[in-house]
Amino acid sequence: MQNISPIWLYPLIILAGAFQAWGPPMNGALLKSVQNPWLASVVSFLPVVAFLLCLFLCMPKPMPTTESLATMPWWAPLGGLIGAGAVVAGLMFVDRVGAGTLAGLTITANILMSLVIDKYGWFNVEIHPLSIGRTIGAVLMVIGVYLISKF
Repeated sequence: MQNISPIWLYPLIILAGAFQAWGPPMNGALLKSVQNPWLASVVSFLPVVAFLLCLFLCMPKPMPTTESLATMPWWAPLGGLIGAGAVVAGLMFVDRVGAGTLAGLTITANILMSLVIDKYGWFNVEIHPLSIGRTIGAVLMVIGVYLISKF
């Protein structure tokens, strides 16, 4: 994946984002069938784990070194747990607020927190100042979510 031309990155990210909108409604239907939100979450993650395990078994290299594991921040493996929270919230609330409002709230909250992460360089990311353009973009996102949820 390191050799992908940058011209392909945005379309791939946009495609991933479009497919991500399918998750909450699909998980909401799963919840209706299995009725338990925790079981629905586990069932939702099982195909992901199986798929990634198959990919790893087919392409096991590169493997981490002892040094890279020793210097890994303690919080690095917790990203999946954070994602699990989004999955649980999505499957429990998509039918109550609608897919558009759920996605709007989730994406806007994600962007607002990402701006804070960028501004302070949390999680070892490169610092990106909070410019007026970024601030206006964030305000427009909040206004957009309000309009989507209201109408």
